Amino acid sequence: MELQKLLEGVSYKVLQGNLSIEVEKIEYDSRKVLAGDVFVCVTGFQVDGHKFGAKAVENGVVALICEHMPEGIDGKVPVVQVENAREALAFMAVNYYNRPSEKMHVVGVTGTNGKTTTTYLIKSVLDHIGKKVGVIGTIENRIGDKILHTERTTPESKELQELLDTMVKEDVSHVVMEVSSHSLDLHRVDGISYEIGIFTNLTQDHLDYHKTMENYKEAKSKLFQRAKKSVINMDDAAGSFMKDKATGQVLSFAVDNAADLQAKDIEITAEGTDFSLFWDEKEYHVHLSTPGRFSVYNALGAIGACLLLEIPMEDIITGLQENHGVTGRFQAVRSKKGYQAVVDYAHTPDGLDNILKTAREFAKGRIITIFGCGGDRDKTKRPIMGEIAGNGSDFCIITSDNPRTEDPLTILNEVEVGMKKTPCPYEKVADRGEAILKGAKMAKAGDVIIIAGKGHETYQIFKDCTIHFDDMEEIRKAFGEDCL
Repeated sequence: MELQKLLEGVSYKVLQGNLSIEVEKIEYDSRKVLAGDVFVCVTGFQVDGHKFGAKAVENGVVALICEHMPEGIDGKVPVVQVENAREALAFMAVNYYNRPSEKMHVVGVTGTNGKTTTTYLIKSVLDHIGKKVGVIGTIENRIGDKILHTERTTPESKELQELLDTMVKEDVSHVVMEVSSHSLDLHRVDGISYEIGIFTNLTQDHLDYHKTMENYKEAKSKLFQRAKKSVINMDDAAGSFMKDKATGQVLSFAVDNAADLQAKDIEITAEGTDFSLFWDEKEYHVHLSTPGRFSVYNALGAIGACLLLEIPMEDIITGLQENHGVTGRFQAVRSKKGYQAVVDYAHTPDGLDNILKTAREFAKGRIITIFGCGGDRDKTKRPIMGEIAGNGSDFCIITSDNPRTEDPLTILNEVEVGMKKTPCPYEKVADRGEAILKGAKMAKAGDVIIIAGKGHETYQIFKDCTIHFDDMEEIRKAFGEDCL
């Protein structure tokens, strides 16, 4: 593709050279460049791509896209200056792959909690009516029934556009994707044509990156400024803000407040959730296989999006019933001895609070909570989560999550500060496997063991290594022959 065509929609200044040259492909990782490529010098958090501009030229790139002139560049190589290289990369990738998102129905889901479950509820409905669905999210990326590996909630813009292009080539009609605040703020999703944006909720998370809740909220709102239609939770404190930011049609949902879609008469058991749905002056019965009030909100968001996709309500309700839960999202394991464990990804204060309140609705005995907080992430939420766990549990075991570069015991001690504000008895066990085994051994009939924080993850990250670790495997192993 000609460089000039690749730069359509990008504001730029030519520092040297001619743009009427053919480009093989786009690269932003200097280790991957080949002769004929264009290299985009992205300023990262740890590495500045401008430092590798000269090396990229040595390796045969035919042009550089940069925020300032890199050192040691040959005078013959075209150099294009842009204000933001990440933003330029996104729009160049959109052009390179010929605007793939415009050829499918794309639904984006953003919010602190509930993104993954909401995407899979929508997928379940679309599967039911025979559509081929692409999923982009935390657990995995999917094209139909094919599962692809994923490393972050939203891929980098180039890989994202490549994935969307692959979906087009494989006849995907609908894409449902989680849209993280990072991806919105870092221009990873720029240039995507969102037919529908869904807002689940906004609670404390990612303050290590956004610094303030206001910044976090502003980042999330970018989805609704771009989506043609929006589905917004009006029970959330940020719902009105998101609605005001939305530029297209808005369909609202709520349990407590007035909204287009409303849920009432909610009944929660260990087997799932039932509620009455009110829409367009009609009442419908909805059953979900996942327990919890939060499950109702996830379903309402999914229902709203499906209605905007013009799917009949009867098909929506049947599709929701056919969803049997998501890996690592309130995933239950039962013991022959009458107690059970629930593995959940809850790693925010609100997420933890939600699952503990849900467990309390059906637990006949004690709630034993095993949890920790991730290293190199928002430290302010550690004591908050300690207090929430203590107030919502009968016994707690504070353990490691993904310590990353931090000392695991330091994290445990910071969580303990909040725990001490509650009357809940607790222990600190740094080894997560030992903590799960201890929780299983102390359980009695009627008890519910909550294992929170990692959910679907099959690894644990330490300072010097990453090991295989799966909460579901560990609790099944702890239950032994009694595991159902």
